Amino acid sequence: MITSVLNTAELRKDFPLLEQSVNGKKLVYLDNAATTQKPKEVLEALNTYYEEYNSNVHRGVHLLSQKATDAYEAARTNVAAFINAKHSHEVIFTRGTTEGINLISNTFGRMFLQKGDSILITAMEHHSNIVPWQMICEERGATLKVLPIDDDGVLKMEELPALLDDKTKLFAFTYVSNSLGTVNDVHEIIAQAHGKNIPVLVDAAQAVQHMKVDVQHLDADFLVFSGHKIYGPTGIGVLYGKEQWLNVLPPWQGGGDMIKTVSFEKTVYNELPYKYEAGTPDVSGAIGLSAAITYLNGIGLEAIEESEHELIQYALEKLTAIEGLTFIGKAKDRAGAISFLLNGIHPFDVGELLDKQGIAVRTGHHCTQPLMDIFNIPGTVRASFAFYNTREDVDLLVAGVRKAAQMLS
Repeated sequence: MITSVLNTAELRKDFPLLEQSVNGKKLVYLDNAATTQKPKEVLEALNTYYEEYNSNVHRGVHLLSQKATDAYEAARTNVAAFINAKHSHEVIFTRGTTEGINLISNTFGRMFLQKGDSILITAMEHHSNIVPWQMICEERGATLKVLPIDDDGVLKMEELPALLDDKTKLFAFTYVSNSLGTVNDVHEIIAQAHGKNIPVLVDAAQAVQHMKVDVQHLDADFLVFSGHKIYGPTGIGVLYGKEQWLNVLPPWQGGGDMIKTVSFEKTVYNELPYKYEAGTPDVSGAIGLSAAITYLNGIGLEAIEESEHELIQYALEKLTAIEGLTFIGKAKDRAGAISFLLNGIHPFDVGELLDKQGIAVRTGHHCTQPLMDIFNIPGTVRASFAFYNTREDVDLLVAGVRKAAQMLS
């Protein structure tokens, strides 16, 4: 029998939203890959900031500004420790994963990408890790190359060496697929890329909440993730970059705080990390993200990973027994999400019937339209899990899918 290594019943009490009902039913929240719920510690940190020391950061000499600055920079230090960055100034606060990727595609692309060069991505990327590279490739006359997947939704690693040629300037890829749940062999990918002196950008938006991510151990050149997917606020994210890269690349946006001096003739840019943080930052978001990280550290990423793995295996076992259900993505190494289709029924219809039963899942292409085209499907039903989900949630999902199948067949 599968048993959780966490006291999930107690942990759920930390999340006020999970206590509510939807359509008269107990809420079963299985849309965590889209956004996670927030523990009381995060909500309290946000309230404390706005109620006690709301102020702008860095240039104020008054007490509130100093307190806000200290909390904001402490958040950076906490994030750096969480991903084991060598220096806290290698942590850049952004609006999220999308902005982090756009920052690198613009700065790296304009500095290093020339006509005839290429950027490499994979077939399972989120639109956020496709479109920015398409845009810069079009601007620079470069080519976007794609590492394909097999029928199980696993990268065809045997094709990687040929794609990592002397025209490839950067490889941008996801750690964990948001729509398939596939966990990629990040260490091997980075080793192969670095073996040919090709830098990498890792999209860890679906990884940092499920497993320990160590940027020094991975030897990642760039890594991005979003606060709202790791139990923090929306509108805040992280770009990690190795110091040597961030010092070389130009600023992306101009404005306040990213400068040392400004005259009408010339601007001297600020040092790291402020060089990439133009304008008033999301102070409350950084503080809330730091509170989320502290909360997760209190539970332990290893325990979270083990508990979620057991829950996903339980869900796969129970869903497999449903006649007419087909999994999209069958990787052995997976995290976070399970995608499926039911008896040829459109996923939107399944999702609507599940919602009537209080079950929140995501339906559609999950911002991975090219991936859905590979499978020749309009989208999937995606159930995505967090450590606060339970086997009872899975049982209710299974019962809901069975009911939907009966009603829609």
